[in-house]
Amino acid sequence: MARSGLAGAVRVARWADATLGPGRAGATADGKATLSDATAERAARELGLTVAQVRADWDTARLAGLVEVHGDSARPGWRLRAWDRDDSAVLRGWVALFDAWSLAHPEPAGHEPAAVAEVVSAMPQVLSFLQLSAGPVPLAQLLDLLEQRVTELRTERCEVPYGPRPEPETPAAAGDAPLAPLLDWALHALASVGALTCGDGQATLTPLGSWAVWVKLEQICVAAQSPAGNIERSAEDMLRGCAQLRPNAARAEYRAWLAARPVGSAVAELLAAARGDDALLRGLAFEALRVVGAPAEPDVRAVLDEPTLRPYALLWLAEHDGADPEDAHEVLTREEATWLWVDTAAAVADHGEAPMLVRHLESAVQPTVPALLDEVRAVGHPRTVQVLVALAAAHPDPALAKAVRRAAFQVHTGGS
Repeated sequence: MARSGLAGAVRVARWADATLGPGRAGATADGKATLSDATAERAARELGLTVAQVRADWDTARLAGLVEVHGDSARPGWRLRAWDRDDSAVLRGWVALFDAWSLAHPEPAGHEPAAVAEVVSAMPQVLSFLQLSAGPVPLAQLLDLLEQRVTELRTERCEVPYGPRPEPETPAAAGDAPLAPLLDWALHALASVGALTCGDGQATLTPLGSWAVWVKLEQICVAAQSPAGNIERSAEDMLRGCAQLRPNAARAEYRAWLAARPVGSAVAELLAAARGDDALLRGLAFEALRVVGAPAEPDVRAVLDEPTLRPYALLWLAEHDGADPEDAHEVLTREEATWLWVDTAAAVADHGEAPMLVRHLESAVQPTVPALLDEVRAVGHPRTVQVLVALAAAHPDPALAKAVRRAAFQVHTGGS
């Protein structure tokens, strides 16, 4: 159902990708990825559509994330790239469109922006009622519910009228006149994205709409079940709060934190935390990105040129493409694997215990400690000296500890 509902948007997005290509002039008109008249007319001719249909499908493609706006240009989003092979990309695209229902259908003219905003804020409760009803609901009942919710929103803002109070009005005069057309707009906007059907004086959620509302309710429940209370914290603080948790508990925290914010900004914040000096946060950030899954792929690919993040990104992408986590390290070069070993050792040295650092030697790709020390010195990790000093202090073998201290001294002095 999601595929069929977005078929037109996919067609126009693929046409633009194949015909225009990246960086072509004249594709958009206003720096907001709105199609220029010439481009829209060309698409209409080549696709056998009207210009209005092309523009409508293009707008849907943008709202569904099939097309992403970057500066003054548009390019295919990850959902378009994954469309044929990943059902979750299709569903995420439709949910993005569902979330943007108020932009998909223009609101009626002549209404105060504040009133429109109140209706948009109240519609989740109306949708929840439709979902719980599991069938047609009369529009009069939905209007009554909308009026109640809008009144609650105004009360929460303490909107107390000043001056002489007017005579009480009938419910119809007080509420129906301003809200009825806005309810009609909201229902038709939701119908335009495939979330419900509206007719014969009643509205009914489609199966896809019912599923979407259920997903939103589940996200709210997940966000409310954060035992460590990290939902409102920054990515860096959230990751620090998860450092001492067991893996399953940490993943639950990641899910709760992610459910409370847009995917794009969450991924950007996690990668910013990964770029910091704390190697532990770097590893945890990519664990959180594993919870994000496919939507993080373009951003993870974009950091492959950053030496600090490259090994983590390569492992993430290998696992995302289906590699067994135990075999994913095979995508790393020897140098990248050594750099990652030092970075992980730095995390252990900063936040772990001495026996953990000694055990970390077993994870090195080099067959002997002298070979490891030679390659560690060559890899140029900024924490190399500190890691080697900590390892020398922790290792129970005096001879090996001496060799490690010598290696640390050589790195520190620039000797060989």
